[in-house]
Amino acid sequence: MRILLDTHVLLWYLEGDERLTRSHRDLILDARNEILVSVASLWEIAIKTSIGKLAITRSMTEIFTQLQAQSIDILQIEPGHILQVASLPFLHRDPFDRMIVAQAKVEFLSMITSDPEFPPYGVKTL
Repeated sequence: MRILLDTHVLLWYLEGDERLTRSHRDLILDARNEILVSVASLWEIAIKTSIGKLAITRSMTEIFTQLQAQSIDILQIEPGHILQVASLPFLHRDPFDRMIVAQAKVEFLSMITSDPEFPPYGVKTL
């Protein structure tokens, strides 16, 4: 299964946060699954940490190292994703989340998220 992690899920996973359920952690660790993180999530983390809106225990360099070590792929933003953002109904104001939704739709990815704003877009959530 191809799974896209929402930003907060990535942070919960990296930080060992108990809000990430055991079943979701198992999906991430299952080598049969292809786990992806949007570059938009990494951009969001970088912005929020640099302005003091988010405190995490790892540097961005450590995050990239951990993603690589755990074979978590970074999903780049492609023109088709931007076109999808432009056609999404305006149900969610967060531009990072809108891009993540668009990527999930275009790439036919399931998502791990606790954001109640995602399912109305028709994204499969786990």
